[in-house]
Amino acid sequence: MLTTAGGAPVEVRRSARRTRTVAAFWEGGTAVVAIPARFTAAQEKEWVQRMLAKLHRQGERSAPGRRRPASDEALAAHAAQLSARYFGGRAVPTSVRWVSNQNSRWGSATPAEGTIRLSDKLRTMPQWVVDYVLLHELAHLLVAGHNAAFWKLLEAYPETQRAKAFLEGVAFATSRGLGTDEAAPAGSAGQGQERGSGPEARTWPDDADRSDTDWSDAD
Repeated sequence: MLTTAGGAPVEVRRSARRTRTVAAFWEGGTAVVAIPARFTAAQEKEWVQRMLAKLHRQGERSAPGRRRPASDEALAAHAAQLSARYFGGRAVPTSVRWVSNQNSRWGSATPAEGTIRLSDKLRTMPQWVVDYVLLHELAHLLVAGHNAAFWKLLEAYPETQRAKAFLEGVAFATSRGLGTDEAAPAGSAGQGQERGSGPEARTWPDDADRSDTDWSDAD
């Protein structure tokens, strides 16, 4: 079975109506690559790999002018997208909201109630780090503790190790007074919580992740 680098399933769709373009997008936690029906097996293999790489890069980069989700509704919608992409939609929170009273943790989850809370200090963090914290809390709705099953869920997110290293680095710097003017949470990373802060602001996707390329002249 073909999968992405993060372990998500990949579906290749051939279309007789598609003649000059190749597209890649996420659908229900599956990476879909749409190609012309006349592609040879070699062309299919080449373009599937190229479009999966492009889809991955699209998920990382930010576009100038886009805004972060200022409302709880926007944050909840983004959490639903992450759950669909990486957990097959199995993590379904009853609420996801920003809070300003979490000074010792980045995020928290109450599995029994299905609620997730993110510290508003996360608003200045890189996108891929915020997504990791969201996924961390979403995973707690499926597995309460930090056992092997919990970390297995987070293996689906390709930036998990990078984000954990980022959080650890910022926590270390903050503990020695090297952080930014806004103090980072001081609590250690435990069940339903994470540490860290970030000086770089990144954007949230404002629509479904999709990538289209004209295969005849793509670089």
